[in-house]
Amino acid sequence: MIQINELIREIDDCPVGREGWSQFEEICTRVLEFLFVPPLTRPNRQSRTYSGVNRRDAIFPNRNITNTGIENCLNWHHLYVELNARFILFEFKNYNSTLLSHEEVNQTRNYLVSTIGKLGIIISTKDPEDSAMRQRNIAYTQEGKVIIFLKKEHLKEMLAMKERNEDPSDLIMDMIELFYIQHE
Repeated sequence: MIQINELIREIDDCPVGREGWSQFEEICTRVLEFLFVPPLTRPNRQSRTYSGVNRRDAIFPNRNITNTGIENCLNWHHLYVELNARFILFEFKNYNSTLLSHEEVNQTRNYLVSTIGKLGIIISTKDPEDSAMRQRNIAYTQEGKVIIFLKKEHLKEMLAMKERNEDPSDLIMDMIELFYIQHE
């Protein structure tokens, strides 16, 4: 599929670091829209809270409130019920050399208010530090908030899943289940 190959090329060609942060956010958002809209709704990008204090990179409305039985809606309905995921929050980190730290987890954790839900996904070019892994465990233990980490390779795998007529949201479910298994 030409569109999938083009998106993979754009992911691979995006410069890391400050130089490519805006491009990385744009590419990731387009990939997520291609993968998940529908059953999710087009995202709100750079959405700010009323006071302007918080700015979320992309939040996708999840209107899968009832179980319709439609195959590609099941995971999103499950997440709506399990994590009150009224919106699916994505944060993009296009780091050159810095690993994800507990600070990025705390930022995402703070964005997960009751009107958004308890699921946050950080897409990054780098792996999380141990402090980030510990901090997301704390967020879950204290508040029931689930924060998962995805990398560019996960985006490419989800594109390949879509090309194989599989549900790419299965990978997100797999990552959440892996988090639950590893949580301590």
